[in-house]
Amino acid sequence: MPSPAAQASSARPNAVVLANGVSRLEVTLKLTTAILALAAGVYTYLGVRELLNGSPTTVFFAAVIYSVAVSVGIYAFWVFMMQFMPHVTSVMGRLLMGGCMLLGSLMIVAMSSWLNASALAGAAAIQQHLAITVQNYTRDLDRANSQAIAAQSLLPDIQLASARFAKLADAERAGSLTGTSGSGTVVQLLAQMSTQLDGLGQQVQDSGKRVSGLYEQGSKSLAKMRELISDRGPIATRSDAFATESLNLMGVIANLQQTSVAPAVKRAATSLSSGFIAPAAGGRSADLAERQTAVVSKVEGAIATQAASLAGAADKILALPRIEPTRFQTLSPAEAVLRYAGDFIPSWAGAISIDLMPAVLVLILCVVHAAIRREGLPAVSASSLTAADLVAALQVAREVEDARRAAEARPAVAPAMPAAEPQPAATATTADENVTSLSSARIGK
Repeated sequence: MPSPAAQASSARPNAVVLANGVSRLEVTLKLTTAILALAAGVYTYLGVRELLNGSPTTVFFAAVIYSVAVSVGIYAFWVFMMQFMPHVTSVMGRLLMGGCMLLGSLMIVAMSSWLNASALAGAAAIQQHLAITVQNYTRDLDRANSQAIAAQSLLPDIQLASARFAKLADAERAGSLTGTSGSGTVVQLLAQMSTQLDGLGQQVQDSGKRVSGLYEQGSKSLAKMRELISDRGPIATRSDAFATESLNLMGVIANLQQTSVAPAVKRAATSLSSGFIAPAAGGRSADLAERQTAVVSKVEGAIATQAASLAGAADKILALPRIEPTRFQTLSPAEAVLRYAGDFIPSWAGAISIDLMPAVLVLILCVVHAAIRREGLPAVSASSLTAADLVAALQVAREVEDARRAAEARPAVAPAMPAAEPQPAATATTADENVTSLSSARIGK
């Protein structure tokens, strides 16, 4: 097993390599940090420019000042972290530095990263907002059209009722109902009911034509909106044109709801039953008058039944919920990116990475300096010392030398000791013979 000295000697070259690598990459680290800070500032400028209002000159200078401040702040923060965090060795110090780095990273994200994401994906986010709005308007237009044409389903019932009363009137002219042919009271009543129902049916048909025209107009607005989404022009101009089309479409949807003929059918059905006045029998004989009265009563019952059926069908249409079309809200690129952040995760990741990439470099430096300290090589080498460091080191060396000399001079001023007994001359001579002079020793070498 190698001795500790051998292990230390084998580990020391690795520490030297790491220390030399840190020294060589110092300029690269600062240059990389500066480039990343500059990139963050550029994208911050593009993002913040869309949020400012005022004259073009004011917006330009305000955006430039903000982006420069962001770049300087990001560069200074990461340079401070690279300079100090690797050399903090205590646990508490590391925790505090880690907290500072986390707080600084959050502040960088708050002041820069979301604006970077706005510059990277702002136009795409607004396009997505427009596309979602078109989907909502398409849904609202279809629902309004469905409710408007729902009254068209009443048209067959109205036409059948009108034809039924018309046939009864023809039959009465031949004497099928009262037994007496001619155009008397019953014929006039049946013909009147048929005419009223024909008028109501004509209203339903006319309403269908108006509904078709409005739906076609709304479809054209939707087609124009889709063209604006797929266009390649400036997103702000397209968004303004989209807002104009959305107003037109909201008007179309409102007109569709007002064009529905269901309320008119409801009122007509109510008037058929509640406003019915049985005519007086006009028969020339009492027997004919009695038969006319009986037929009129039956006609009144048939009219009430038909009116109740039409009113019930109209109530179902009127019970449908009223459509409130979504009002289009114009968004800035930054607002759109924040609202649809989940759909632009890659853009957010790129925007945050530009700002927080130096954090990885800080962690690498911490690991490397920890390895250097663990292998026994000072983290600071002679090649990295500044002039001030050298002057301070020389001053310390002088103070140490002065202290050493003062310690050597202390026995000379100590109290006098008793005189030693004289030694025999032979002994002194022998001692002198065993001492080699410095000059002799140098010549011998």
